[in-house]
Amino acid sequence: MSNPKIAAPDDAATQVPRVLRVTAAVCWRLLVVLGMLYVLSQAIGRLYVVVIPVAIALLLAALLAPAVSWLARRRVPRAISTAVVLVGGLALVGGVLTFVINAFVNGFPELQRQILRSLGQIRGWLLQGPLHLREEQIDQYLGQAANWLQENQAALTSGALSTASTFGNFLTGLVLALFTLIFFLHDGRRVWLFMLGLVPSHVRDRVDVAGIRGFASLVGYVRATTLVAVADAVGIGIGLVIIGVPLALPLSALVFLGGFVPIVGAVASGSVAVLIALVTNGWVDALLVVIVVLLVQQIEGNVLQPLLLGRAVQVHALAVVLAISAGVVLAGIVGALLAVPMVAVLNSAIRSLTAGEGADTPVDATDPHEAEPPAGESSGETGSGKDADSGKDGKDTERSDSGSGSTAIE
Repeated sequence: MSNPKIAAPDDAATQVPRVLRVTAAVCWRLLVVLGMLYVLSQAIGRLYVVVIPVAIALLLAALLAPAVSWLARRRVPRAISTAVVLVGGLALVGGVLTFVINAFVNGFPELQRQILRSLGQIRGWLLQGPLHLREEQIDQYLGQAANWLQENQAALTSGALSTASTFGNFLTGLVLALFTLIFFLHDGRRVWLFMLGLVPSHVRDRVDVAGIRGFASLVGYVRATTLVAVADAVGIGIGLVIIGVPLALPLSALVFLGGFVPIVGAVASGSVAVLIALVTNGWVDALLVVIVVLLVQQIEGNVLQPLLLGRAVQVHALAVVLAISAGVVLAGIVGALLAVPMVAVLNSAIRSLTAGEGADTPVDATDPHEAEPPAGESSGETGSGKDADSGKDGKDTERSDSGSGSTAIE
């Protein structure tokens, strides 16, 4: 005798609520992605001596590649273009960084003393001012801030000694970065095509366009970040000189260095300038410095960044703060510097992939305005309407690959 309730096929999957099935499917895929990211982060952590020089070379390539392409389009041989831009660009960048770092290092002892005086005055105001806070409440926090500054100076000294003791590793990283930069500038397209060979053939064209748009966003980000840092340092420095705040040069150097860490660096360097003005010149000049810093930041956010970056390269402020926080936790200062450019590249690349762009989409990797796909671009729009021009686009791409389009991934 058979029981129809038992004999009837009973598929357990159909009995599980749809919400639970979808949630479980998303969760296991998320676990796979997180596991892959963990393994990747462990591999990068073990190979940081190689990864960091290559990342620095890629950032420098994004800064110098437009000049190489400009010379190559004017029929200057690629090798000569690379050599001229490499020597001139590195000399310019190295000179600026040397001046800025020397100004900051030379002014750091006096800057530290002024900050400690500022903390002492703030402590006195908190105790005797209208807030009437208890001494034990503020001693802990101000003591921690003073200790951090003193330990930071010791860390700089020990870091210099550590660098001297591991000069071989430093020299290896420097040579690797320079060697990689040369090949990125001279033969970057072939390097990118080799990496594309690891991608399945049916999506290779889409990944190619997405990678080029990602590099275009990196070009825009590096260019804009450098110019914005210079503009912030010059603008705030002029304001400090006019107001009469001492240590204007090292403070401007601090603003320039902080400009390479978006939002967080500008806030930190601006706060130091306000503290110095407060302890040396009083409340009125400190308020004027606050106005100058806010004015420069407004010009940067509303004029310079939209003009230099474009909508595609811009990243939301929340994403910037979260990326910097994650970068600091994972890799310290280097992580904070590399986190935002990585987010910018991923932002443009994902936009391109979701737009479904194909091989018939001509993109200039050195033009930051092409970091975002055209409005209305989708996989359904790459059909017969563009087939007639595909041959011409293919020829243009071939010419770009052999001529001026051989930037890092162009």
